[in-house]
Amino acid sequence: MSATAAPAGSLRHDATVISLVGFAHGTSHFFHFMIPPLFPWLMAEFGLTFTQVGLAMTVFFVVSGVGQALAGFVVDRFGALRVLAGGIALLAASGLALASAQNFPMLLAAAMVAGMGNCVFHPADFTLLNRRVSAPRLGHAFSVHGLSGSLGWAASPVLMIAVAGTWGWRASGIAASIVGVCALAFLLANRRMLQDAPLASGEARPSSGGTFAFLGVPVVWMCFVFFFFTVMAFGILQNFAAPIFERSYGVSLALATSGLTAYLLGSAAGTGTGGFFASQGTTQERNVAIALAIAALCAVALATGAAPSWAIVVLMGIMGFCAGFSGPSRDMLVRRAATSTFGQAAYGRIYGFVYSGIDVGLACAPLAFGPLMDAGRYSHVLWGVAALQTLAIATALTVGSKAK
Repeated sequence: MSATAAPAGSLRHDATVISLVGFAHGTSHFFHFMIPPLFPWLMAEFGLTFTQVGLAMTVFFVVSGVGQALAGFVVDRFGALRVLAGGIALLAASGLALASAQNFPMLLAAAMVAGMGNCVFHPADFTLLNRRVSAPRLGHAFSVHGLSGSLGWAASPVLMIAVAGTWGWRASGIAASIVGVCALAFLLANRRMLQDAPLASGEARPSSGGTFAFLGVPVVWMCFVFFFFTVMAFGILQNFAAPIFERSYGVSLALATSGLTAYLLGSAAGTGTGGFFASQGTTQERNVAIALAIAALCAVALATGAAPSWAIVVLMGIMGFCAGFSGPSRDMLVRRAATSTFGQAAYGRIYGFVYSGIDVGLACAPLAFGPLMDAGRYSHVLWGVAALQTLAIATALTVGSKAK
């Protein structure tokens, strides 16, 4: 960064803030995939089933979900930048905890530390974006935020598997820790751009009813449920897509894994595209509903088993694009719900609570569908993805009708 800071609201200022927050979010998503790519190594090392190894991700997201709801209050009290730096430091520590795990409980402990680090990102990130990026660029800000997360997801399996295949799975934990340390150093080097700015009097207005008043607003709970449905569907694919396609379609592991990669890359492309539509008008719920309807149809096509094996990559790519496309509109929809009743002083707690639905959904996915995987009912798992996406459509339309 140059010695002279760009004025707030300028394109340069907004672009810098968006890039820094997006980079931090990509680091968070990188650690989402720290453990899942290592499932084959961990199952062999500790003698685990799909359900047991999936429990590590359940621990990660339970801790993250509970922590995220609490982290929002911490962000509102102490500032987003401090909380964000602490979260990245914990993620770096989780990589070392993974590398040193000697048994299943220690693996769960590593997942717990990673969950503690992950919990801060949504309340901190969205507080920074909403406060420090000008309103006309928020749609693109949310797009970059989601895009960076998708790129973090896509990068993690590549690095973790490559390092594990060459030097072993413990070396992958060390590599993940190095990623966290580098991310923290970069964030602190540019911390001046993310310093908390004082709120204008109108923006800092407290909500009626006190600190927890937002919990009495139905639309806030609907946003939580919406995230639960959409992300639980993704959690199924995150954990089980490769073995599902390998065993139900009889394809190679490389092709099965390519399906998940196509989903992640499609999600990144969809997120980038969705930013151009998210800021237009107040019909974000329609964007979400149309995109998720197409994604659900792709899941149905895969669940029936009628699609040829080569179509796995195509259908997963389309499904990922649609899921990603809905992301910026989803984030603008939540912002509408938050600002319709509360001022910016409550951004942290509202975003922390609503986005904890992500962690709850990801925590439930392996528990709910791991037993189906162990029973060999792979098509049932894909039908579950389609059902969850359909339920998400109904909740998005409800949120849109109530958030004015």
